[in-house]
Amino acid sequence: MHRLDSLSRTKSILPNMETQNSSIARAEELKLQANEAFKAHKYAQAIDLYSQAIELNGENAVYWANRALAHSKLEEYGSAIQDASKAIEIDPRYSKGYYRRGAAYLAMGKFKEALKDFQQVKKLCPNDPDASKKLKECEKAVMKLKFEEAIAVPQSERRFVADSIDYHSIGTVPNSSSLPTQAAVASVAVAIVAAVVVLVGTAAAAVVLMLVVCLGAYWWGYGGGLFSRSSDVDLDVEPQYSGARIEGDVVTLDFVKKMIEDFKNQKCLHKRYAFQIVLQTREMLRALPSLVDIDVPHGKHFTVCGDVHGQFYDLLNIFELNGLPSEENPYLFNGDFVDRGSFSVEVILTLFAFKCMSPSAIYLARGNHESKSMNKIYGFEGEVRSKLSETFVELFAEVFCCLPLAHVINEKVFVVHGGLFSVDGVKLADIRSIDRFCEPPEEGLMCELLWSDPQPLPGRGPSKRGVGLSFGGDVTKKFLQENNLDLVVRSHEVKDEGYEIEHDGKLITVFSAPNYCDQMGNKGAFIQFEAPEMKPNIVTFSAVPHPDVKPMAYANNFLRMFS
Repeated sequence: MHRLDSLSRTKSILPNMETQNSSIARAEELKLQANEAFKAHKYAQAIDLYSQAIELNGENAVYWANRALAHSKLEEYGSAIQDASKAIEIDPRYSKGYYRRGAAYLAMGKFKEALKDFQQVKKLCPNDPDASKKLKECEKAVMKLKFEEAIAVPQSERRFVADSIDYHSIGTVPNSSSLPTQAAVASVAVAIVAAVVVLVGTAAAAVVLMLVVCLGAYWWGYGGGLFSRSSDVDLDVEPQYSGARIEGDVVTLDFVKKMIEDFKNQKCLHKRYAFQIVLQTREMLRALPSLVDIDVPHGKHFTVCGDVHGQFYDLLNIFELNGLPSEENPYLFNGDFVDRGSFSVEVILTLFAFKCMSPSAIYLARGNHESKSMNKIYGFEGEVRSKLSETFVELFAEVFCCLPLAHVINEKVFVVHGGLFSVDGVKLADIRSIDRFCEPPEEGLMCELLWSDPQPLPGRGPSKRGVGLSFGGDVTKKFLQENNLDLVVRSHEVKDEGYEIEHDGKLITVFSAPNYCDQMGNKGAFIQFEAPEMKPNIVTFSAVPHPDVKPMAYANNFLRMFS
């Protein structure tokens, strides 16, 4: 009898083992298919296949780490951190789990959290030269961050760079020495070291002095840094300069066309005129409310574009397809003008120049990449420093804080870069009253306008980016009803066709950077509206060739190591 029971139990166990082995084998097949999709830059498909593998075998750390990497490629860094953390939970000695999580933290600008993960990678792989190199770069980034925090001026005491520049006087005032500034900074450095000697001793003081000297030397001599500001504003327009010129205070269409032609040929605009364009744009943007109302007259049309991300030649293709901005052909560019693409300076100066030429020809909204933290990592800061100067880095940061956060077209169409909110009941008046003249916070209405994304399920969920939130069709419907609106148009996400219609047709994502980062293979799109119906007419387009300058060419050196 016992022998029969034993045989019965053995027979019942065997099918279970066979099923388990079959699931494991099928999970491996799905992983291999996901790897192929990843290699083909089909990251959403790869995520779906890794997810199916995880459903069959959720205890394989490799699947979670691979899916984390695919999420990172779609800039879903919050999801990447969750998946990498799960891989670490399954196998605490799996170095790629820490590596993937550290890279995601880095992409979010969370250098201190990234440092902890790369220290663990080094601990697990002590002889890996790649791990050592990345750890050193991360240590440098954290050291620089701590230094910047130490010398940061309180907001209440801060003076705007824009207020110190009069573009009319550029080239007309005598050269001034920067030695007083240098002497003052040197005095501050000596004072810092002296204070550290008193507090913690000479050994720590030596470290601080080395840090001050290294970073000071970097800023002193790098691309017209802090101590050469006077040379920025004392530049004559040389007689041999053959580029576009602004006569007086008025930016004309002829000037803009000449500037664009120069940019196409990779020629630079003189700093004198770049200052004028940026400063004039700042004055116009400062006067606008945080929520701008746009009126499109009966029978007239209006065009909304999404992210451009420094893809200047694709921006020109939009103008080729749809005409240059003018009072008769107005545009709204819905944020993320810069970063990633390596022609961001050309993009922003072109958009700003059109704004100066005719304020009602072009409207500009802030995106999450119009911020210091993003520009420092994803290339705009480095590009500005290379093509213009350190002064312009600070100047653009100030101007980006003046950009409006959202627009309403003909009281029907709500246009915002990111999305909607973590709470119900937000009214247009609440958006209008936001004090936007700051760097984007990590929570609240302003953060959510710049960072949130739609989701297919109702309700709200955590953000796959790690900032903002995900919101469902019911949230969209309620917001529209409460504000007597018809449609939400937003950007912020790459889409295969350049756009996507969601939430029962009440929300459209539009993305205007085709073949994003030269690898995604997506189309770009823009939306045309005609009054009074204001029905969306979506136009898609493909990428055009550009000079052989790779995306992220000016990005943070540490981030380029992971690209």
